[in-house]
Amino acid sequence: MYARNPRHAARPRRQRGVSMIELMVGIVVSMLVGLAATGTAVVFTASQRQGIGVGGVAVNANTALAALKNDAATAGLGFFGDSRYLCSQLNLSMGAATPWNGASFSPVRVTRLAPHDRVDVLQASRVESGANVLLALDSDGTSAALKSYLPAQVGDAVLLSPDSAGTPCTVRTVTAVTASTPEAPQQLAFSAGGTHNDAAFGVTPTYSENGGGVTLLGALRWNRYRVDGTNLILERPLEGGSAVLARNVMTFRAQYGISAAAAGSTTLENWQDATGGTFGTLDAAGIPRVRAVRVGIVTRSPQREKPNNAGVCEASAAKPQLFGAEVEPDVSDWQCYRFRTAVLVIPLRNLVLGIK
Repeated sequence: MYARNPRHAARPRRQRGVSMIELMVGIVVSMLVGLAATGTAVVFTASQRQGIGVGGVAVNANTALAALKNDAATAGLGFFGDSRYLCSQLNLSMGAATPWNGASFSPVRVTRLAPHDRVDVLQASRVESGANVLLALDSDGTSAALKSYLPAQVGDAVLLSPDSAGTPCTVRTVTAVTASTPEAPQQLAFSAGGTHNDAAFGVTPTYSENGGGVTLLGALRWNRYRVDGTNLILERPLEGGSAVLARNVMTFRAQYGISAAAAGSTTLENWQDATGGTFGTLDAAGIPRVRAVRVGIVTRSPQREKPNNAGVCEASAAKPQLFGAEVEPDVSDWQCYRFRTAVLVIPLRNLVLGIK
């Protein structure tokens, strides 16, 4: 047997892994990296949220103006015929209610309700509404005999118009249709129970066969745009119901684009607020001068932006303006918010083409 060489004696192996100090250093480094990443993520998320908020406000404002443009572009369909404005006044009922009881009427009406405006738009739903049919006999508003064929059906709304200005038009609902014969004209009945037949008006005119007419409306559409609080809403007064189109609205204004007072002028020469005797309530004297409507809206971003290192907000340097006038924000620290102004000009083709 050999004696064991002491140089070959077992040596203790080095310990593998990390020491407590290394572990603690690693944890501290990880925490610092995590804190830095979290701070960056918070800043990025806030910036992203701010961008989404500003972009969402812009999209809502543009969507609202697009809806109003589509309405106003066809406003007045059914209320013009023979190159003249048929209805300077209107009788319109809905059940027993009378939204228009012989009052001055315009298919596009701007109403000043400080600090905002309200815009009402009316038009027919039928393409045939561009032409009216003359009466074969006088009508008292309960029925109508026609000189030529009108493709009306039960449930359709029609417009009874006078032979000259100064007498209200009346909207009625067809409850029965009697076809024409060689001996008798087509007859429309407007019996009780129809949507627009039941109310009593202050003035119930008789429409003469010598120029009085009937226009097929189909379904009368009435849309109203107004601000409730800071929300721009769309209402349908005839059908009921409403929808929010835009939020954080600072102001909503509309102006008429008008021609000169001289007869026969066809150019748009000025923008007019819905104020004063002629344009505060648009009537027969003012509507022939209207060529377009200009609509403006100012919205505020929903999120407040952080101030700079000196504690000063720099999101906005000045209050927003619309139509050359300063708009008062709904927050005292308005410098910390962003504002967007959108303006849309809508030509009123039916008014221009309907009145020559």
